Order: sequence, then structure tokens, then C-alpha cells
Amino acid sequence: MRIDSHHHFWIFDPVRDAWINDEMQEIKRDFLPSDLEPVLKEHGFDGCVSVQADQSEAQNDFLLGFAKEHPFIKGIVGWVDLQSNAIEERLAYYAEEPLLKGFRHVLQGEAQRDFMLRPAFKNGISLLGKYGFTYDILIFPDQLKFSEELVKAFPNQKFVIDHIAKPEIKNQKMNGWDTDIRAIAQHENVFCKVSGMVTEADFKGWKPQDFEPYLDVIFQSFGTKRLMYGSDWPVCNVAGGYTKALNILENYTEKLSENEKAQFFGANAVGFYNL
Repeated sequence: MRIDSHHHFWIFDPVRDAWINDEMQEIKRDFLPSDLEPVLKEHGFDGCVSVQADQSEAQNDFLLGFAKEHPFIKGIVGWVDLQSNAIEERLAYYAEEPLLKGFRHVLQGEAQRDFMLRPAFKNGISLLGKYGFTYDILIFPDQLKFSEELVKAFPNQKFVIDHIAKPEIKNQKMNGWDTDIRAIAQHENVFCKVSGMVTEADFKGWKPQDFEPYLDVIFQSFGTKRLMYGSDWPVCNVAGGYTKALNILENYTEKLSENEKAQFFGANAVGFYNL
């Protein structure tokens, strides 16, 4: 089964979606299941995982509604206030929704860079495994060290790093990202989504070879059993679109065995999210 492990749906709201700047005119509109399904079929994908694009429980209802109507949406990653005093009550509530697989917080946007180490946040993380939930880590490279401290504290919790932690591909810089990625990859409970790369590059001028040094680090660090493909659609549309972004990874993984390619393009996501 081929799975796109990371994409978004939204009904565009200029206030809520203020992160979509003037360079991103292509995505200042609604993106719904009817837009994605033919794209997945064109590229031979059997399904996908929808990820929150708004930090509210209303977003969970929005995505669950789509997932219940469209069988190609195999699961969703939602949002819940992990710091809430009522967090266990909310997790028990969402455990009744089999299509809700895990949660994510926009850690990259927090002024406190070690936000994930707040005691209340860690308390929320500590309860996820009890209810079978995964956690997506959305961060910038400067937060990798703090994230390693988090994953080390919860060795039985399943974590996945989104967008390879967004290194400076545009400037062709590592700045310690490679060292920190290798360190966090030492923890066997941590997976990584190879996604969101084209939007960290020069939107209009990237070349396939720009990504190779970063892909080398990721594949050497995690191996093919803990990596999963994600398109980051529709955000990828600002930097070439679905096909061009997918081609980078299909070409890079040509050197892998058929079994390794099957793991990367689907089986790992199925196992991680229990699809």
C-alpha cells in the first residue's frame, strides 16, 4: 500500500492562515478531498494521512468529517491542548475515534524554543501512549536538541519528525542540523517524514541535487525502516507542485531494493499510524 503520510485540507481563512504569505499566492484558496484524490490516484497512492493546519479541536472535527466520507483518507493527525488539566479526558474522548491516529502542536512557532519541555506539555505527552496515539514533532533545526530531550524521556512513545526538521536547504547550509538529526535518530522510537523539502528550498529555482546532502543524512541516520514519504500538499504547490516534489524522492530511492521502497512509500506509515 502506497501512503502519502502528510498533507493538509483547509477552507482558506486570511486571518487564521496568515502564515500563507504573498509568495504563496498559489495556496490562498480552499483545498478539499476532491482536489487531492485525483492527484493521489495519478501517482499510484492508495491513501493518505491528513494533518492539522489549525490548533483547535474544531480542526479535528473538520478532518474527521472528511475521513469518514472519503475512504482514501486513512487517518488524521489532530490537535489537542496537551497542557490542559483535562487532557486525559480529551484523549479518552478521542480514543473513541479510530481514524484519529495522533496529535501535533506547532512547536516551530512558539517563542519559547524549548516549549516541548514544559512540565504540563510533557504530562500530556506521557498520556498519549495509554490511548494509542502518536505524536508529530513540527520544529525548526534550533529545536532538535530540545526535542531529543523530549523523546529520550518517553522511550515507549511513538514520535515522528515532520519535514526533516526544516533545514536551510535554500542556503545549502547544515549549521549543526546534521549532527542533531543523527543524535535524535539514535532513539528507536523516533521516525522521520521526508516531506516539506521543496518549501525550504528556493521556491522557483531549486534543483534536484540541492536536496541530496540532506537526504543522505536522513537516510543514513534513520534507515529505511523509520522513514516515510509525505508530500506536504498543497503547500508543495508553491515550489513546483506534487509531481516535481515526488520525483525528487522517487529518483533518490531508485538505488533502494523494492522492499525498502515499499517501506518508505507506505509500509512504515501504515505501521506507525496503525492504518
